[in-house]
Amino acid sequence: MVNNVIQKIGQIGVSIKNVENAIEFYKEVLGLPLLFSTESMAFFECNGQRLLLSLPEKDEFANSSSVIYFQVADINKTFEELLEKGVSFIDQPHVVAKMGNTETWMTFFKDTEGNTHALMCEVQI
Repeated sequence: MVNNVIQKIGQIGVSIKNVENAIEFYKEVLGLPLLFSTESMAFFECNGQRLLLSLPEKDEFANSSSVIYFQVADINKTFEELLEKGVSFIDQPHVVAKMGNTETWMTFFKDTEGNTHALMCEVQI
């Protein structure tokens, strides 16, 4: 039996440029609970998954961000709510895949640090 098999993702890290701006966006606009922060990083809770926002330790990490797909119950309602809060969306909610009786909807947006993320929703049809 192998003991070093990956079991789960411990946290997701996203590079940021300004800690205060990022905290305000992720906490006040997206509504994620802030666990704690330091001068160079902030940790948020996202339904059992920890999200780390941090200033890059080295220049080569400054632009390395993955797209985070935030799952929501009603993509159109969430889109409208975040639009009213000033979130900069790249597109409108749209169907990206149909699998049997399920449609997967997405819409992409930018955070205050220039990172691209998405809202996603699976809809039974």
